Amino acid sequence: MAYDPNDPLYKMLLDENIKAFNDARKSGKTVELQGALFRGIDLRNMNADGLDMQDAYFRGADLRGVDLRNTNLEGASLCDAKISGCYFPKELSPEEIRLSNEKGTRMRYSRP
Repeated sequence: MAYDPNDPLYKMLLDENIKAFNDARKSGKTVELQGALFRGIDLRNMNADGLDMQDAYFRGADLRGVDLRNTNLEGASLCDAKISGCYFPKELSPEEIRLSNEKGTRMRYSRP
């Protein structure tokens, strides 16, 4: 399933309204983000726990400090994204992260 560009939670992220997004998630709302586009968006402090962001596009996004350990990032691209202080899934090798960040490759790894 792919993301819905009209989903209210997705729009909160596009508007960089991270607090409202996190509050909505705390209240039990969920969002489909497979293949979502986050080019140049500031996502710092986003609660990404348990999200499926497979094939998402993060070119130039600001992900500094975001905990992505329990986030599905299979096929996602981090080209030129700010990733300082991020936690990534332990299955994702540093080489995959580096290649994605420097060259824009899609990250590949096996999830348990």
